[in-house]
Amino acid sequence: MKIISSGIKDGYIEEKYGKYGDQNLKGMPSKSLPLQWETIPEGTKSYALVMEDFDAIPVTGFSWIHWVTIIPKEYLELKENASLDDKNLIQGVNSWISSMGGLDQGDASHFGGPAPPDKTHTYTIKLYALDVELSLKSGFYLNELYKSIDGHILDMAKLEGKYNN
Repeated sequence: MKIISSGIKDGYIEEKYGKYGDQNLKGMPSKSLPLQWETIPEGTKSYALVMEDFDAIPVTGFSWIHWVTIIPKEYLELKENASLDDKNLIQGVNSWISSMGGLDQGDASHFGGPAPPDKTHTYTIKLYALDVELSLKSGFYLNELYKSIDGHILDMAKLEGKYNN
């Protein structure tokens, strides 16, 4: 399986998808990246997507979760701003629910774009092809997702992009 994004140019996430963009939800950058994937394993019944910033660990003490979403099996892409526009996505909470982010569960259950506080950070996007439809509800936590997909991963694709401070 392979995942790509037209919103990542020369290894860098375009500014409009992070803190330098013009769209935000209560201070959180909220315009999600467009993503496309291909070479899907047979038997795929849904997808799970996780976007994290491991470079945030020295600053926050944990990896910063930017987006967690469950995607229907018939999808082969997410359009730009799908996090806010596509009502078929089941979205979990991002790290803006933490005391450092200050958003409630509803507002944090969306894409929260890059906003590195100290230097250029690398953002890791993982897409999992699953052999099951998940029964999680909007507002779920990342650990709940990982428990639900354990033993159900058919394939995984990874994409990275940097965003400047």
